Amino acid sequence: MSTIHSSSSDKPEGADISRRGFVGVTATGLVATALSNPGVAQAAEEAADKNGVIRWGFVGTGSIANAMAKTLRQAPSGQLVASSSRTLEKAEAFAKKHGASKVFDSWQEMIESDEIDAVYVATPTSVREEICVAAANAGKHVLGEKPFASLPSVKRITAACRKNEVAFMDGTHFSHHPRTTSLRSKLDTTVGERRRVESVFQFNIRDASNIRMQPKLEPMGAIGDAGWYNMRAIVEYIDSDATLDEASAYLRRGAETGAVIGATGVVAFTDGSISTWSCGFDAGAGRADLRIDGDVGNVDLEGFIRQDKDGSGSYRYRSQKKGEKRVDEVIRVESSLPGSALMFEDFAAQVHDASLREQWSQKSERTQMLLDAVWESAIQNEKS
Repeated sequence: MSTIHSSSSDKPEGADISRRGFVGVTATGLVATALSNPGVAQAAEEAADKNGVIRWGFVGTGSIANAMAKTLRQAPSGQLVASSSRTLEKAEAFAKKHGASKVFDSWQEMIESDEIDAVYVATPTSVREEICVAAANAGKHVLGEKPFASLPSVKRITAACRKNEVAFMDGTHFSHHPRTTSLRSKLDTTVGERRRVESVFQFNIRDASNIRMQPKLEPMGAIGDAGWYNMRAIVEYIDSDATLDEASAYLRRGAETGAVIGATGVVAFTDGSISTWSCGFDAGAGRADLRIDGDVGNVDLEGFIRQDKDGSGSYRYRSQKKGEKRVDEVIRVESSLPGSALMFEDFAAQVHDASLREQWSQKSERTQMLLDAVWESAIQNEKS
């Protein structure tokens, strides 16, 4: 069995992330006055002149881009303005469908446009870094779909964003839902010392032509696509001071394209906490469940990456301290918007407040670090 060890912490720092009432503030255009950095302040002031609305350009017109274009309509802070694709016909069809006023037949041309503030990169993983870095160098804020090619690739993207004083975020939705932030704030009292995080994310892809089933475009297959959420659950719910000790994983490939269609593994940390995880494209029934165990109690999140139709989410909390009555309750966290829409709101908040940016970049880096570790172990175990 091959395990991957690490002695570096590579952990997020700082307080928890908040939208800080962004929607209410940006309507007045006052948020720019809170920024001290001249370059950032200028960008924020220009955005404030447009009533704080972030003008988005989408690179890519596939299924995830279509889903996010619909979601963006729910976000008060953003507006889809432009689209680009490998062909002008696809870009035009996407723009017409979603009400974008500008069309570009190349992403290079779009990122140079003065008519957009931010770029959403919804392309195959294999070309994502080039576009994200170029967009940052062009002064555009960057939202990149996940996963990324590697941790060095993510760090090149975040470095370009830091250098050019633009915001960066990856496209993980559940991190932005109030259920996640509420639960994180209560873990020390409800769960206590985190000992174990168990997560499963599986569904079925029956079409072999799906991009996620093409190893040249998505080399990590299910580990990169679905396993990213397993790793992000670790980032969100394992103590951020925990240092990776070792990772062990096993994968399975589909016969038709050779894509990775499933994987299972263990991630252990030097503080004694551990995460077991499983992901797959070949499940008979979809599942996205999470359990957090500690020395005080445990929490179950059924459908941890999703929310109810009204935007709210819930989790089940159990605890039985010695001499006290057993606790078993479902806690509901209200939200008028789904996590995907709140992602755009959080993104807009960090566009206007540079102090919010570093935490999101470090979440991306730490998630990819864990993903790289389990991928390396899975490949080594496949060869042995």
